[in-house]
Amino acid sequence: MRRSERDNALSQRRITRRGLITGGVQVAVLGGLATRMHFLQVTEADQFRFLAEENRINIRLIAPARGEIFDRTGRVIARNVPSYRVTMTREDAGDPEAVIARLSQIIEMDPDAIETALEEMRKRRGDIPVTVADRITWEDLSRVAVNAPALPGVTPEVGLSRIYPLADDFTHVVGYVGPVSDYDLSKIEDPDPLLRLPRFQIGKVGIEARAEESLRGKAGVKRVEVNAAGREMRELDRREGHAGVDIQLTLDHMLQNYVQARLGEESAAAVVIDCDSGDLLAVASAPAFDPNLFVNGISTTDYNALLENDHRPLVAKSVQGLYPPGSTFKMVSALAALENDIITTEDTFRCKGVLEVHSSKFHCWKRAGHGNVDLNRSLRESCDVYYYELALKTGIENISAMARKLGVGLGFDIPMSGVKAGVAPTKAWKLRTKGKEWVVGDSVNAAIGQGFVLASPLELAVMSARIATGRSVTPRLVKSIDGVEQPTGHGASLGINENHLRVVRKAMFDVSNHTRGTGYGSRIVAPEMRMAGKTGTSQVRRITEAERRAGVTRNEDLPWERRDHALYVDFAPFDNPKYAVAVVVEHGGGGSKAAAPIARDITLQALYGEDPPLSAYPAKDHGRIRAQQKRLRELRPPPPKDRPTRA
Repeated sequence: MRRSERDNALSQRRITRRGLITGGVQVAVLGGLATRMHFLQVTEADQFRFLAEENRINIRLIAPARGEIFDRTGRVIARNVPSYRVTMTREDAGDPEAVIARLSQIIEMDPDAIETALEEMRKRRGDIPVTVADRITWEDLSRVAVNAPALPGVTPEVGLSRIYPLADDFTHVVGYVGPVSDYDLSKIEDPDPLLRLPRFQIGKVGIEARAEESLRGKAGVKRVEVNAAGREMRELDRREGHAGVDIQLTLDHMLQNYVQARLGEESAAAVVIDCDSGDLLAVASAPAFDPNLFVNGISTTDYNALLENDHRPLVAKSVQGLYPPGSTFKMVSALAALENDIITTEDTFRCKGVLEVHSSKFHCWKRAGHGNVDLNRSLRESCDVYYYELALKTGIENISAMARKLGVGLGFDIPMSGVKAGVAPTKAWKLRTKGKEWVVGDSVNAAIGQGFVLASPLELAVMSARIATGRSVTPRLVKSIDGVEQPTGHGASLGINENHLRVVRKAMFDVSNHTRGTGYGSRIVAPEMRMAGKTGTSQVRRITEAERRAGVTRNEDLPWERRDHALYVDFAPFDNPKYAVAVVVEHGGGGSKAAAPIARDITLQALYGEDPPLSAYPAKDHGRIRAQQKRLRELRPPPPKDRPTRA
């Protein structure tokens, strides 16, 4: 049947409309594609070029050089040395175990180190490098570099590591660095990205830890081009960081070395302070240990040996050790009584060897007693009963206030780890810390530096310096930072009556120079160097009445850990004090026997700046001192020919 013209026209219109719709859709699609292509290739060109470059360009941190540490003469105490290592990035290596297997055919590798590295790679993100071989030789590093194409993800690196050239002389002051651990990172709220670099070293204790951020410096950045295997092809650009600051200490390495050698194998501590500036010239604890053992991670065997040593080599006894100061505290009680007009210098108390207070007996070290005793003799011969009587009249609040004025119980903010403040107890302190009321017996014990009274060797040295000068001498450990001198600890007047100070100083002089003084055996005979000092012995056990009746067991007959602590403080020269010294020998017995000889030798070494002449010692000691000096010289390194100084 033939279609009419009308039907043909209608059909033609429909076909045309559909074609237009189809064409329109095609044009729209093509237009959308063109617009998208323009957006991607023109508008977003820079962004996609950057994303493409990220596949071949890596941003890497440049570890800064750690600041170095010097003594007051410019001698290096802690410095940096080149260290060669090999790192691996897991995501670039593909199969880390296979790559390490090839690497171990090129250089010798420790199986334990390999296992540790693989474990670390499993725990860390794939883009973080992990050290697989550390402290390798230059030859090994060269072999790795030559074989780089066959070792995807492996990078030979030259870094810096810490070394302590004077070994154990400054261990407890400077401390040491070690690899950053997960524990270190957990203590930091927003860790510096530097800390995630392989084997990056961070200060663990001592000044290295206390001044960590200053010593660490700021990281630099470099852009490097890498190939598909992650191998570095070339460096595109670099922005250098900032090295850490250099720190100059107030310590003198020759004196510090002598003090450590003189303390020897004793469990002991000694502090030497400049009476004018407050500079700490020596801060020593014995026994010490080699901090270089910790730099790359100490072995379990070595660490356990340090932990199990009953002389506690890991403890900085000079600032962390708190001891009953014993009779070295008697100057505090004497000045408290004088300043509060409780006594005069002529007042006397009768010592019968014991004083009964509220049905409790308090004994003097001299069982037969000292008889009538004035202030000078009480210090010179260290009469305990005199100070028992003094305590009853003066009261603990006055005694403790004087203790704090002289530096006991203050702690002092020097950049060492775990610096502790001693205890100058009061009634409120006991109630707060012990939950008990103060009793009169507490005051009696405190007056002779026993009971609740505690002090560190650092505090005792400051106490001696303040008595010597009448000023609030404050210890200073850092002399300069990047050449900028730090404030001294000269201090202002303590406000103590100068006449009272003269009386106490003269009594301390007699302790060392009067034939009946407790420190006479360790005196300095050179007239221009004579010192003023005070012996001290602090009990670590309670002596029962039964033992007193039977006869008190001598220290040398007791096990080491039950013997008394021995103490000695001094300043010299007496007429113009330059240095103050404090020595504590743990379980050393009597202060006059164990601590005084060490303090006298250290004081002379500080005064002369070298081994003092035998004429400075009593004639009876010449033979022993000659042999001692020879022995100690063998233990000490020779002084450098050129002793540079730093601003």
